[in-house]
Amino acid sequence: MKLNGAAILIECLIEQGVGTVFGFPGGAVLPIYDELYKRQDRIEHVLTAHEQHAGHAADGYARASGRTGVCIATSGPGATNLVTPIATAYMDSSPVVFITGNVPQSLMGTDSFQEADISGMTMSVTKHNYLVTRVDKLAQTVREAFYIARSGRPGPVLIDIPKDVQIAETEYEPASGGALIPQLSMKHPTAQLCPSGEALERYKVKAEPRLEQASQLIAEAHRPLIYCGGGVIRSGAGEALLELAGRVDAPVASTLMGLGALPATHERMLGMLGMHGTHAANIAMQRCDLLIAVGVRFSDRALGSADTFAPGAKVLHIDIDRAEINKNVSTTLHITGDARIVLELLLARVSQKHHEQWMQQARSMIEEYLSDELFEPRKILKAMASVAPQMTVATDVGQHQMWTAQHFPFLHPRQLITSGGLGTMGFGLGAAMGAASSDSGRHPVALVTGDGSFRMNLTELSTIARYDIPVIVVIFNNGTLGMVRQWQTLFFGHRYSQTTLDRGPDFMKLADAYGLKGTRVNTIADFTSAFEKAVAEGKPCLIECMLDIDEMVAPMVAPGSPIDSFCLN
Repeated sequence: MKLNGAAILIECLIEQGVGTVFGFPGGAVLPIYDELYKRQDRIEHVLTAHEQHAGHAADGYARASGRTGVCIATSGPGATNLVTPIATAYMDSSPVVFITGNVPQSLMGTDSFQEADISGMTMSVTKHNYLVTRVDKLAQTVREAFYIARSGRPGPVLIDIPKDVQIAETEYEPASGGALIPQLSMKHPTAQLCPSGEALERYKVKAEPRLEQASQLIAEAHRPLIYCGGGVIRSGAGEALLELAGRVDAPVASTLMGLGALPATHERMLGMLGMHGTHAANIAMQRCDLLIAVGVRFSDRALGSADTFAPGAKVLHIDIDRAEINKNVSTTLHITGDARIVLELLLARVSQKHHEQWMQQARSMIEEYLSDELFEPRKILKAMASVAPQMTVATDVGQHQMWTAQHFPFLHPRQLITSGGLGTMGFGLGAAMGAASSDSGRHPVALVTGDGSFRMNLTELSTIARYDIPVIVVIFNNGTLGMVRQWQTLFFGHRYSQTTLDRGPDFMKLADAYGLKGTRVNTIADFTSAFEKAVAEGKPCLIECMLDIDEMVAPMVAPGSPIDSFCLN
């Protein structure tokens, strides 16, 4: 059948199993929105207040569901507003297909109205991107984009479609069976790192020597430590990781993005590593003699000083991306491949080990916090977990993000939705909307945010109100850009340059303006009551928690210092 490019695009999205897209219309995507209108019974569109938050929503949808998120924006400023969410998804390996319109090809290069070379701008922060110049290539391009986004190490893909391609017509053949996986993408390098069938058998043979060397390293270790990251969650390797930890008899530490890979309540879990990591995780890292790192990229916030990181340990690094191997930390041995596949192959070669004394030492370093009457973040987060332990929690970036990572006990993968690599303030509300849209009501979704971050995305209150998206917004309001103030306190002589937020809005009036229920609280009892009601009602709402301006995130390691050298306890 003959269809125009815009219709082919929407048919291909439906073909790929896309049920929800996020976006904002404009002149260069009017043909696409017209076809969305015609197919609104088959695919839902969520209209956000800003393109950036549409991108974050598609990202949050992908992180929470494990499926590929989709975002649509127009040319020029609409497309450039996606650069931050594209980079956010890229840094955290989130599979999102970003679709932009562009001016007709006849106007490209003329500085025409709302023209921007978005494919050129985003080349460094996309896994791949396309400028579609022929309508007869569009269907294949969309299928390739989805395959590349979710294969190997996931990541964002951009498809830029000029307006003349959207309105041009060609014959369209719906995909069936193997046609959903395009031939070209089978040659994509990362596709070979998630092998199946004959490819898996070839991979086993190729990996055999390294697997044997890995099992030997494990056999010789006396103080092994497993360090898990976001790659464990994305590959579905949680069960294999837990089994390996038991087989090796090792404690487990996590990156920020790896939280939830192993339940926080598990006896082997020491918590998060790094600048704001737990005492137990940081000290165990410095004392271990074998570090088994799975699906991590050794970021600077985790390493502290690379020269003093895990000084007495041999390093076994398992990761799907060869570019991450020996990039920040030199390895003793590496195995490149999908974390789940590698761990399952390794388990077949590792016999039961016993390290009772090492496990006792690691567990003894876990600190218990004393209870008092103060209204502080850790108590708020513990209260949230006691009311809804399975809930999905999104964050923005700052003190509240670290408090959440430290004190909310994440129990399962994809429970935490946060910007790790890029550290994007303004990520949270869009991401929470996307997570809630993907969740189909299985668990409540909360956004934990700060008053500084929330100012960057509060316009999306209109979106959660309009679509009745059940996001509970919990604002930690300390009247400042808290993490920046903390650094100013510790490292800049208490010179609080441009961090005090002594200005509006009144968040309670703001909630009312958007037709949402708002509650301001000053005690744990009041917070718990408000949060219980919010969870029970299942409606979007806002809870503002009034905190002291000088509340700090502890523990803390100064940047560039050894991770067991705490400047704040």
